Amino acid sequence: MAVVAGEITNIFVLLLENRSFDHMLGFSSITGTDAVTGGATKVEGLSGEERNSHRGAWHYVRSPFHEPIPVDPAHEFLDVLEQLCGTQAVYAPGKNYPKINNSGFVSDYAHSHSKDEGNATRNYGQIMHGFTAEQLPVLNALARNFAVCDGWHASLPGPTFPNRLFAMGASSAGLDHSPATAELLTWETFDGFVFPHGSIFDALKDQYGEEAWRIYAGSRFPLVSALKGISLTDIRGVDHLANDLRAGAYPYRFTWIEPDYGDMVFGTFRGGTSQHAMDNVAGGEKLIKQVYEAIRNSPLWESSLLIVTWDEHGGFYDHVAPGTVAAPADTRVGSKYNKYGFTFRQLGVRVPAVVVSPRIARGTIDHRLYDHSSIPKTIEMAFGLKSLTQRDAAANSAGALLTLPAARNDTQETLPQPAPTGELVPPPTQSGEESVDSGNLPLFLHVAMRHELAISHPDQKQAILGRVQAIKTRAQAAQYIGEIASRIR
Repeated sequence: MAVVAGEITNIFVLLLENRSFDHMLGFSSITGTDAVTGGATKVEGLSGEERNSHRGAWHYVRSPFHEPIPVDPAHEFLDVLEQLCGTQAVYAPGKNYPKINNSGFVSDYAHSHSKDEGNATRNYGQIMHGFTAEQLPVLNALARNFAVCDGWHASLPGPTFPNRLFAMGASSAGLDHSPATAELLTWETFDGFVFPHGSIFDALKDQYGEEAWRIYAGSRFPLVSALKGISLTDIRGVDHLANDLRAGAYPYRFTWIEPDYGDMVFGTFRGGTSQHAMDNVAGGEKLIKQVYEAIRNSPLWESSLLIVTWDEHGGFYDHVAPGTVAAPADTRVGSKYNKYGFTFRQLGVRVPAVVVSPRIARGTIDHRLYDHSSIPKTIEMAFGLKSLTQRDAAANSAGALLTLPAARNDTQETLPQPAPTGELVPPPTQSGEESVDSGNLPLFLHVAMRHELAISHPDQKQAILGRVQAIKTRAQAAQYIGEIASRIR
C-alpha cells in the first residue's frame, strides 16, 4: 500500500558517495521476495561473465574488491558518457543520449591514470571488481532484513553535486557538471543554490513551519548547506542523533544526514565516512550502523522510514543499462548551469539503495525503477506535499514498500561490526599549487564562504566574496577552509 499521512511520522535519508550497485552488491547473491509479485526472486547482480575490453584485453568482473583503489575514477559528464556508451560516443546538446552498452568503464578508468605516471602497476580492470557480502556486513544485513532496491539509479549520468540536488529538489536546475569556483560565485554569491520550484526543505517548511526538518552531518561543511535557506545553525553533528531521538519529543518530519567527506581539499577523501573511492568503506559502514541503531532504539522506530543510498556510481562498473525518465521541465536546455546541453531524460548508473522500516517485510527485493527524485516523492506522499517538478511527479515512492499492517517485532537492535580493512596506502602526491577548480572542492569553498558570511558582520560581504574569488590553489583553499572551521568551532 502507498504511504499516507499519519502512517509514517519520520523519514530519514543518508546519502553516501560514489559506489555503483554491482560494485557493492553485485556479488551479494541476495534472494528474497519480489516487492510487486510476492514471488521468489534474487537481486539483479553479476554472473561473473560481464566484461569490458581495453587495448585488446578483456577485463572481467571479479570479487573480492581489494582496497584501496590507487586513482580516483573519473565520473564527470563526459567520463560517464564513455563508461556507458564507449570510447567513440558523442553527446549532441539537446538530443537523445547515445546508445548505451556499458562498455567503457575500463577505458575511462585508464584515462584517470594519466596523471599517475609514477605508478608502475596499473590494474585498470580493478574498476570492474566488487565486494563480497562478507566485506560489507552492515549493508548486507540491512539489505537482507528489510528492502533492497536494485533498480535505483543516479538521477543523471554525471557527478556528485547535481545528483545530490535531485535528492533535495527533484532537479538540479539544469546543472549537469561540477561547477568551478568562479561559476558558483557568479551564479549564487551570498544566498546559496536556488531551485526554480524550491527544495523539499522549502516545501516542508512552508507546510509545517520551522520544525519540519533537521540536518545532521559528519563534518562542518556538508554540501546541503550550499542551498539557499540552509544556515549554519541548521547543522548538527551526527554524533548527536541518537541522543536527540531518545530524548522523546522529536518533531522533525524529515531528517537529512550527510557523512564526513574526509580530506576534501587535496582530494584524497581519507579519514571520512562517505565511502568515497579514495577512502575505504569501513567508515561508511560504521556510519550506516550508527544511524540505523539510533533510529531502531528510539521511540520513533515503529513509525520511521530510513533510506540509505549513494549519490552516484563514482566510475565503478555496473552492468545494467540505465533507462529514460521524465525531465524535471523546470529549466531550459542551454540555461546558465547547462554546460553540455543535457536534457535530463537519461538516468545515470545504478547505485545501491536499501529502505528500512519495521513495516517492510524481511527479505524484500524491489526491482522497480527509482532515482534520487524518489526521495522527495516519498516525502511528498507521506506528508501531503505537491510535486516539485515533473521528475518527482512521475517517480516511484519508496513508501510502497510499507506493506505490513503493523510493525515487525523481529528487527535487529544492533547491526554487525564493519569488517576489518587493510591499511590504506599513501595516495598520489597532491601539489598545493594545483588549481582549486577540481571535483567538489569549489563546492566546499562555497559552503565555507556561506558559513563565514553567517558569522560575520553584514558589511563584510564584499570583502569575503573578494577573498574567496582570489583563491586559486588547493593550498590557499586549505588555509581558508581551515580558518573558517576554527572560527566555527
